[in-house]
Amino acid sequence: MPIEILMPALSPTMEEGTLAKWLVKEGDTVNSGDVMAEIETDKATMEFEAVDEGVIGKILIAEGTDGVKVNTAIAVLLEDGESADDIGATSEAPAETPAAAPKEAKQEAPAAASAAPKAPARADGDRVFASPLARRIAADKGIDLADLKGSGPKGRIVKADVEGASAAPKAAPAAAAAPSAPAAAALASGPTTDQVRKMYEGREFEEQPLDGMRKTIAARLTEAKQSVPHFYLRRDIQLDALLKFRATLNKTLEPRGVKLSVNDFIIKACALALQQVPDANAVWAGDRTLSLKPSDVAVAVAIEGGLFTPVLKDADMKSLSALSTEMKDLAARARDRKLAPHEYQGGSFAISNLGMFGIDNFDAIINPPHAAILAVGAGAKKPVVGDDGELKVATVMSTTLSVDHRVIDGALGANLLNAIKDNLENPMGMLA
Repeated sequence: MPIEILMPALSPTMEEGTLAKWLVKEGDTVNSGDVMAEIETDKATMEFEAVDEGVIGKILIAEGTDGVKVNTAIAVLLEDGESADDIGATSEAPAETPAAAPKEAKQEAPAAASAAPKAPARADGDRVFASPLARRIAADKGIDLADLKGSGPKGRIVKADVEGASAAPKAAPAAAAAPSAPAAAALASGPTTDQVRKMYEGREFEEQPLDGMRKTIAARLTEAKQSVPHFYLRRDIQLDALLKFRATLNKTLEPRGVKLSVNDFIIKACALALQQVPDANAVWAGDRTLSLKPSDVAVAVAIEGGLFTPVLKDADMKSLSALSTEMKDLAARARDRKLAPHEYQGGSFAISNLGMFGIDNFDAIINPPHAAILAVGAGAKKPVVGDDGELKVATVMSTTLSVDHRVIDGALGANLLNAIKDNLENPMGMLA
């Protein structure tokens, strides 16, 4: 039977997207892995690959259409021997039928339908969805489809799932996951759109509808601020030694076209601190914490209409010049919305630096499942008392560490921030 191609969820937070461009047309033959379309998610423009093979029988959603919900049918794929005339009922009929189906519709159903083989079902009674090609391969190999977990849309079993299957014993039925609250629920606590409009009746304004990224930021950070027990630790960090060391390194690296920023040193200092205070290198995972071995540090990058937090993996193992080059590449592609999901997911720790905007200090919101985020302000000349008791002028940078108290307690968070401070005030030690 014809196969519905569904709008995929290309990122964990994606609820809808824009079908930016079709790379195939009706009548084209596609194989598993072929790129069929470009889809704009809430974060980036990504390529969408076919999971089945066949001929594009009909394109249901035109390119340029925005607001396409995840799991909406966007095209129909025909398999061997099928034609456009077969498009009418797809292989994935709804699991539930309307309670009050019209009597005429029942009478129009072909008599042969009653003789159709019963669709396979799992032990818990759920119907098994599989492509016709996957069913044929399973029948040839003697594999029970009810034993397999599909990797296609809506858990559909496809060719690759059957080809990689082995005669494993039946697994116990998995407990149903608790349904998660819709992301929009986090926004329901404030006044409604109509209520806000009425407040500003008679005043000139222009409405700006939220795009996918702004909706996601609003929902996730509202949820984070409401559900994560934040506490805040603050330290002033003297930068004079770092600035002098940076100037020396940049002069040495000039022939290679590398110019280190203060932010590169901050990334390195945080990555090393996570190794020096390993108990703080952890994330919240619902009913437990996950302690990470590598230092994967996320860095907030402002883009038009929102922000990305690309992750520099194994940052403690990389040189300052390597971190600088990688950060510049990630930031450039973030601004063009060209990052792949694996480049902005993960990490245990984040950095948000507003110092270049002249901000003295601020409190950043933790991005779950991270356990902490460092807010970095601008370096400024200030009077300080030296170790010898004499008053002097130093370049001082204010930092605030926002901490998830479920993962990191006060003393542990203090040790982490102190390690960051020590690394930045003794920059040569970061190269040892």
